[in-house]
Formats: sequence, structure tokens, C-alpha cells
Amino acid sequence: MKNTFLKATALCCIFTLSACGKKDQTSSTAPDGKLDPCTIRFSWWGGDDRHEATLKAIELWNKMHPDIKITPEYGGWDGWTEKVTSQLSGGTEPDVMQINYDWLVAMSPDGKGFYDLNELKDQIDLSNFSDDVLSFGKVGGKLNAVTVSVTGRGLFYNSEVYCHLNAEYPRTWDDLFALGDKFGQNGLYPLDLDIQSGGTAWYLAIVYVQQKTGREFITMDGELGFTVDDIKTALDFYRETEDRHVIRTIRTRTDEDGNAALYQSQEFIGGNVAGVLEWGSSVGKYESVLPDGVLEAGPFITDENGNSGGWMIKPSMLYAVSKNTEYPDEAAAFINFLLNDKECAKILGTSRGIPASASAEQSLEESGMLTGLAQKNDAMLEKLDTITISPYMELSRMKEFYNTAIEEVSYGMTDTSSAAQEMYDSITTYLEKIKK
Repeated sequence: MKNTFLKATALCCIFTLSACGKKDQTSSTAPDGKLDPCTIRFSWWGGDDRHEATLKAIELWNKMHPDIKITPEYGGWDGWTEKVTSQLSGGTEPDVMQINYDWLVAMSPDGKGFYDLNELKDQIDLSNFSDDVLSFGKVGGKLNAVTVSVTGRGLFYNSEVYCHLNAEYPRTWDDLFALGDKFGQNGLYPLDLDIQSGGTAWYLAIVYVQQKTGREFITMDGELGFTVDDIKTALDFYRETEDRHVIRTIRTRTDEDGNAALYQSQEFIGGNVAGVLEWGSSVGKYESVLPDGVLEAGPFITDENGNSGGWMIKPSMLYAVSKNTEYPDEAAAFINFLLNDKECAKILGTSRGIPASASAEQSLEESGMLTGLAQKNDAMLEKLDTITISPYMELSRMKEFYNTAIEEVSYGMTDTSSAAQEMYDSITTYLEKIKK
């Protein structure tokens, strides 16, 4: 999959958004090349599997560096962007942060929103990363962050339910709709889309249209590649998945799950929902709530001609250092530990996906740990002609446009033509505004 990174090398020169109310700072603390006693705050989001692994990794760090204490701050994804945005605006962010891909666009448009890690090369071994991988974290010539792993969304299924119904995992969109009919006869669903994960439903519809048209939804330089008709086609596709009993309606999900994330819902745990679309780097939270080996990675769906294009990859997450940290050397040393230390790699496993660091990946391979759903998902992605997701596509405001259209269509509040025109106008206006 690393050969696909060439598509992203232009990112360092296209991040042109304005920061949202950030607090002006005078200057960053200069590194001195030494590690002094201190306390460092480290924040991340994820599921319980990632939390548990990361806390164990911090325990190992504390044994190795008893004078440099790590204070963990972690939680689920819902609301995490808003929390960090508020911290950055007030200058109260942690020293080390796990950041999302689009945060570089939203929070560091000029490359000055995070510490320039080029200044901390004495502490971070960047030789473990290719130039293409490093390019994901570059803004305006500054290395704002280092990629932890690269991921793509895949389809994962409850093998016990599928076997019970004598059903095969879908290979084409027609297969998927046929499964809706088959599962519906038993009051079950072959797949569902987590409404707690912004843009998941729209993601699947995008893949369908990108395969159909060959056009990218949002280009790397922040241009809308879909026409109004393309967006309508995507919304029609989504409505058909509901109508054909492939997925639950939003009303049904809300009534049955409340505010619970899909992996925490009894509908998924109990097998009434037998499939999920999820990032390979995050599928562990679904895997952990089912018996061992029950959740399996299914094939990437193609069109009727076998075209497997349209599926997308991105940096799953990156590590960054606060521009306001008083401990740049220590923060960088901790990031190096998380990324490159071989023992740490064994503890973290694939809780953040397959490591982008050559050292960490080698450690997992030598330990026989390059297994599981994340590895299988990545192996299948490597065989596809994938598209690198534009960071603009992942912006929180953009996800509001997707979700609004999906919800209006799902609840029958509007037709797909009107929803498509509204989404097209909203996205076009927003992208023009933020790139001025």
C-alpha cells in the first residue's frame, strides 16, 4: 500500500485553511537535546482495546524513564475533535497528541499549529519512515506530525450468523442487496453503518459512485469532484440500502441502540446486525466484543464488471507535539518510543493499525503478531487501485453536510434530488470560503 502514498506528496503545499480562534503564542521552547525530569500529558481517542494497550505501553515507558512521567488523557471519538479544538484555542492542549488527518488542515494551515518535528530529529528516528509516509504530516515545509499507520475502511462480518443462514460474503453491490432480502426474512441485517462515526454511511455511497464514474468525491486540493447528479446517485444508493433491508434506518438504529456506538450495541453483539464497515486500524473494538475468530474480513465490493476501484486509504492517525510544550525533547522521545521501540510495538500490536514504522512492523512480524483483521484488511487493500482520501473530506463541517443529507433522506424529510442540490451548494460554498 505504500506505493499509493505518492498521491499525497502535494499535501504540504495545499493546506490553506484558517485556524479557528487559536491563541497567539510568542515562541516555542527550543530543544536542548537533553531529557530532563518532567511530566508530559498525552492524549488519544479509541476503543477499549487501544486504551488498554496504550496504558500498558505507558507502564513500560515509566520503567525505562522513571523521571519523565506520562499523564494519559483518553476517550471515545465522539466529541474528541471539539475537545482538542477547544484546548488548542486556549493553549491548554497536551504535550503529545494523537491527531486526525484533517486536523492538519483545520488546526495548522500554515504549519505553525504544531511543533515542527524537523527540529527534534535528535529524538525521533525518522529513518523508519519513507518520504511518502512522512509527507502526510508535512504542512508548509514543516513536519507537524508523524503517521502512525495507514488504513482504509473494510467490510467485516459475523461468520457465525452468515454460516447459520448459509450466506456468502458479498462481492458485488448486487450481492449486497440480495443479502438484504435474505437476511430480512429472518429479521436480521447483513451490514450496518455506525451513526456515531461521522460520515460512515456516506463513505460507502462515495465508493459506489467513484467506481461508477471514476471521479473522486473531493480532490486533494479541496475541489468538489462530484456533480449534483453524482451526489443524487450516492443518496439513491443509500436509500436503497435501507429499503432493501441491507442496513437499518436511522430511526431504527436510534430506537434500538440509543446513543450507543455500534460495537457497544446489543444488536451487533447479539448478531442481529451481522456486518460493519470500519477502518482497519479501529476494527479491534468490534473484534473484542465477539467470541474469538467470529468476526472476519470480507472482500472489497466491486461493480458488476469486477471494478474494485473507488476504495480509499488515509493515515489512520498521526502523533504531534504541542507548539506550546515546555518539554519538546521529552515529548519527541516519547513519540519515538511509541512509534519505533520494538517492545512497545509488541504491546500496542495492531490497536492503531499496521505500524508505518519499519522498526515496529519488523518487531510485529518477528513476533508473529502481524495477524488479525487489521493485517488482512491491509493485505487486501494493497491489491486494489486505492484513492488517497483528501483531508478536506474529513473536516467536521463537511461531515455535517453528509450526515444532514443522509438523515433527511432516511427520515423521508426530502427527496434525493433536493438533498443532493443542498449538499452540493453547501460543500461548494464551504470549500470556497475556507480556501480564501
